[in-house]
Amino acid sequence: MHRRSLLLGALAPAALSTPALATQRTAPGLRRLTLRHAATGARFNGVYHDGRNVDPRALSDISTVLADSRSGTVHAFDPTVIDFLWEAGQRARWRGEFLVVSGFRTPETNALVCGAGNSQHLTARALDVCLPTAQLPGFADAALEMRRGGVGVYNSRSFVHLDSGPVRRWGDVPGGASGSSAPRPAPEDPIARIAEAWAAARRN
Repeated sequence: MHRRSLLLGALAPAALSTPALATQRTAPGLRRLTLRHAATGARFNGVYHDGRNVDPRALSDISTVLADSRSGTVHAFDPTVIDFLWEAGQRARWRGEFLVVSGFRTPETNALVCGAGNSQHLTARALDVCLPTAQLPGFADAALEMRRGGVGVYNSRSFVHLDSGPVRRWGDVPGGASGSSAPRPAPEDPIARIAEAWAAARRN
């Protein structure tokens, strides 16, 4: 009897530690992003989310990187659209740097680049991301399948617009597994003119 008690006592610590080990194995992973603003060269490379919560300091750094590139005005970015970008990248198996053409815009900058009057960029809830031609269809498909917010696809300019507004789609929206596209009217920014508009804005 005494021997059995000793054996049970020896096993007890291992039994108690099992839930802790299981928790470690199933703990959500860290979310890492690498972003660079095409106009300013500002860059963020690091963990912005621990799997449960956004890191406020990292989000502040991201907001600085995605500031209005003409005036330098910083606006706190909506973490929902950052998560949208991260998850679309994960689904598309994107492992590189995200080149952001446009993040937050002031009303003045938005007008200069012909942005819509109600653009999500005005409230730091939108990103225009430039992707290589070969990777763009897969990334766009992943974002569209998520039905997380607005997705605008512009194959001819290698842009994908993501925002955390209402679910909608426009532009050269990929259709089917083949990745073929069918042009649709764009209710958001006319990306076909944005490169020229940015060039003009930066000269002012």
